[in-house]
Amino acid sequence: MLDKTEAILADLIAFPTVSTDSNLDMMHWMAERLEHLGAKVELFADDTGAKANMFATIGPDVPGGVVLSGHSDVVPVTDQVWHSNPFQMTEKNDLLHGRGSCDMKGFIAATLAMAEPLSQATLKRPVHLCFTHDEEIGCMGARALVPELKRLGKVPRMAIVGEPTEMRIIEGHKGCCEYTCRFHGLEGHGSAPDLGVNAVEYAVRYVTRLMAVAEALKSRAPAGSRFDPAWTTVNLGRLYGGVAHNVIPGFAEVDWEMRPVQPGDAEFVKDALRAYVETDLLPAMRRVYPDARIDTQVIGEVAGLEPLADNAARDLVAQLTGNNACDVVPFGTEAGLFQEMGMSVVVCGPGSIAQAHKPDEFVARSELAACLDMLTGIARSVAA
Repeated sequence: MLDKTEAILADLIAFPTVSTDSNLDMMHWMAERLEHLGAKVELFADDTGAKANMFATIGPDVPGGVVLSGHSDVVPVTDQVWHSNPFQMTEKNDLLHGRGSCDMKGFIAATLAMAEPLSQATLKRPVHLCFTHDEEIGCMGARALVPELKRLGKVPRMAIVGEPTEMRIIEGHKGCCEYTCRFHGLEGHGSAPDLGVNAVEYAVRYVTRLMAVAEALKSRAPAGSRFDPAWTTVNLGRLYGGVAHNVIPGFAEVDWEMRPVQPGDAEFVKDALRAYVETDLLPAMRRVYPDARIDTQVIGEVAGLEPLADNAARDLVAQLTGNNACDVVPFGTEAGLFQEMGMSVVVCGPGSIAQAHKPDEFVARSELAACLDMLTGIARSVAA
């Protein structure tokens, strides 16, 4: 089974499913493979028709069951220095290198390898395979898929999201909210700054307030928080604007994100920034240029995974892996979206998050083997 998983992983890595590009070739390849095994496969195209989500079912058409979930997209390799072709799997010292090997095509390969024995078994409950697009840029695919599954009445009892956790059991993680804020001012000659509206200057003021709010979030950390750091964090990802030293910039753009540990924190941040924009920044800009504006685009607002005392998915994975230790992590996944649907959810998969997004990304053979052991146990549980 491990050899088969490695062969499938090599095929998956060869599909360059960077988020900016189509994932259809990989999706059709997987769909054909699963349909050949008798699975019922549904593809859900996005609005562009260039990308798709997949929801496949093996076993009886009855409510419940378990969904094994992973995202098909990978981050770019641009400007990274790799020691091998990132889209060709290479092996060294029992480590399988390639873009997406741990994040998260290793898990997808293991589920596809398990599909054959699952298709040959007599299952009392279904196993669903859910593969999405654009997780890396805001969980776009999963956010589009969730309402479709609700509409079709396809809500499994539990979900296992195979993000790279080194096969540790993760029962909670922070949310992830991403925004782009655009500042539209008035260009002019640098010698007369009072006659223009410097978009970069107002963007800097906005960022300064954002950093002050980020500092205030530290005092809002929930008592007994298990996260590290314990509070909601803010990250300034990009500040862009200006064309030359002597030109008042008329446009600037700020990309930023926050990782809430509790829903109220997201509103705290957004309310503080909204008030600052409406009462301070915009009035000052419009005293010079009435058409000045500040636009905020929501790139994605993805709920965190809330640790719950009653979590059947966590308990099942603990039983199968023999690991009773559960943890929380600061990075986000699609798990919170499944939890909002009413499923019990756990995150557990092969590979390390420390390898994700880096050059020479790899997954260890030993972790793929451990993942296969877990999936074999899941197969037994749905056949019992």
